[in-house]
Amino acid sequence: MKKDKGDRKPAPGDATPANAKVQQLAAHTTDGADEFLTTNTGVRVNDDQNSLKAGDRGPTLLEDFIFREKMTHFDHERIPERIVHARGAGAHGIFKAYPNAAALSRAAFLQDPSAETPVFVRFSTVAGSRGSTDLPRDARGFAVKFYTSEGTYDLVGNNIPVFFIQDAMKFPDLVHAVKPEPHNEIPQATAAHDTFWDFISVMPESLHMIMWAMSDRAIPRSLRMMEGFGVHTFRLIDAAGTARFVKFHWKPLLGLHQVVWEEAQVISGADPDFHRRDLWEAIEEGHFPEWELGVQVVEEADEHAFDFDLLDPTKIIPEELVPVQRIGKMTLNRNPDNFFAETEQAAFHPGHVVPGIDFSNDPLLQGRLFSYTDTQLLRLGGPNFQEIPINRPVTPVHNNQRDGHMRQTIDRGRTAYGPNTLARGCPMQARAAQGGFVHHAERIDAHKVRARSPSFHDHYSQATLFFNSQTPVEQQHMIDALKFELGKVETIAIRERMLVHLSHISESLAKPVAEGLGLAIPAKSDVHLNMSIPADTDPAEVQPRAPKPGKRSVKTSPALSMTSLPGSGIRTRRVAVVVADGTAAADVERIVSALEAEGAMPKLVAPSLGTLKLEGGGERPIDFSFLTTSSALFDAVFLPGGKRAMEKLVTMDPVFEFVRMAYRHLKPIGASGEGVELLSAAIAGLRPGGKPASTGAPGIITAGGALGDDDMRKFVGAIEMHRFWDRV
Repeated sequence: MKKDKGDRKPAPGDATPANAKVQQLAAHTTDGADEFLTTNTGVRVNDDQNSLKAGDRGPTLLEDFIFREKMTHFDHERIPERIVHARGAGAHGIFKAYPNAAALSRAAFLQDPSAETPVFVRFSTVAGSRGSTDLPRDARGFAVKFYTSEGTYDLVGNNIPVFFIQDAMKFPDLVHAVKPEPHNEIPQATAAHDTFWDFISVMPESLHMIMWAMSDRAIPRSLRMMEGFGVHTFRLIDAAGTARFVKFHWKPLLGLHQVVWEEAQVISGADPDFHRRDLWEAIEEGHFPEWELGVQVVEEADEHAFDFDLLDPTKIIPEELVPVQRIGKMTLNRNPDNFFAETEQAAFHPGHVVPGIDFSNDPLLQGRLFSYTDTQLLRLGGPNFQEIPINRPVTPVHNNQRDGHMRQTIDRGRTAYGPNTLARGCPMQARAAQGGFVHHAERIDAHKVRARSPSFHDHYSQATLFFNSQTPVEQQHMIDALKFELGKVETIAIRERMLVHLSHISESLAKPVAEGLGLAIPAKSDVHLNMSIPADTDPAEVQPRAPKPGKRSVKTSPALSMTSLPGSGIRTRRVAVVVADGTAAADVERIVSALEAEGAMPKLVAPSLGTLKLEGGGERPIDFSFLTTSSALFDAVFLPGGKRAMEKLVTMDPVFEFVRMAYRHLKPIGASGEGVELLSAAIAGLRPGGKPASTGAPGIITAGGALGDDDMRKFVGAIEMHRFWDRV
């Protein structure tokens, strides 16, 4: 049963930090219910349908202050969209630490396992505009705002643990390259064009990220079913002042799942808001998404123990070398009340940290510490964007910052400076023991240079590690993605440079891509592969090199393969039950009740909307017609029996295409009674991957008669598997 949003909020008298944030937002909320329409100054409006005129056919009068206020606000109600991560979805929730967290960091929100810290999370695509689709091949933003008792902490990351570049100096170039080309503003929300691959082909540091972006990680099934990563190396500081390096992970409890490329294209047409709608509906229905916060912790003494540099944002720490410790759980349990006021105006910043969390010298992170504030000054109108309710911390704010555009706080008192005596020295600085933030005292002795450490020069080994860690099916998806992307590139020289890079990663990757492009792989020595080095650098210093012997390394990492990280159960999986008037009532009741008992979401799909009249009596409301949905929007399909219904459905092309698409996309399909005949007729002649389609193929569950308990267990088990890669 759908839960009311109000049922999920803490009790009004609850004094938890989570409730404090709910009450703070509620104080700035109005729904206008049962109220008179007013102007912004509170004057009640008598007529909001007609402007003031000199006679009913005369000119509009300038004195119409109601019209002028309404139109002026409309003309100015859009703010600049984010340069990247423009298209997003957000949700409120809570975070609770596990008992093992307190030993790693003195951050207050990690100390008490019984305490709830309110959070706001924004997911996003990266390259496209606000109006683009949810399903491009792209990285996804994963930004979490913790409203802690010590101030706001933002963990700003992606669903991919590495990035394209090592130094923030290159970020404007990366974004200019991936965005639509400036002469014609084409293409939107895709990297499949010349300027992006031109940039990548002379920036080999990007190749590890490219492997992730060409994998199934870049087309997730749901925002609720993808990992998140902090990308950078940070530091955790414990109560004794000991610092340790850390990489942050978010592990979804629903498991990792993806769509296939054809499915992503279909979804973009059938429902371009698929991810945003999926997140919203899951929370509204009470199926709250959950992630565990994980950390990979490295002692400072082991900083140089690996065959890569911990400060290099294009590198991961393989989980086989440093396991992920799970130190807390985040639950998203409330949708925003207003998209613009909350999701669009949310301002995240990797520099928003609290005592117990500190930065490393990652050069990409260091540049982001400047960029994010600079961006919000333009996008949100000035230096007071932290006073917008969604950005306001739950802890009191005391400082000497005053005035500025859109100031909300009314400051009292004479002093706006420090030190002072007139206000008894307030606001006072806090000692470390009083919760004052103190940076880790790292010793640095170096010359000012524009350079990168030689330890940043290995650009291929982890790209190879990622490719070699994938299953054959996942490797083929990467090959196909590169064929598609590079096939859209018009400049042959760019394709050839990329083929040389791919050959450095793996010949088994480069050769099929080259065949798909109709090209030979050029000799590695004939192509200039790295234009990201300073003009006076010896090219020999940045040639592809093997990791140094004696360092900690792995050849493959099973944790990098999505198929090795399944979830448990079938909660929130969407199952299409294909029906028409005359469908067997017993089959429908059995399949719907069994799926709902497992937390899945069965939906009736029929030739037309309205009410389904069941064989044997009874009626049910129909959720979708074949014109208003697609099997690409579901995780599984079931065809129940009923002779009269099947006689109608077997004559309809949309039904056949609905079933065939599910079969091609390797999804579980169940059928009972006459539904087995419909399934057999629909897939006849299909040869996905060269294999003839069969009702006996993996993931196809059939019952010749009425549905039994064993049939349902098999179908539920098939849905849990998500896809059946051995079907092709």
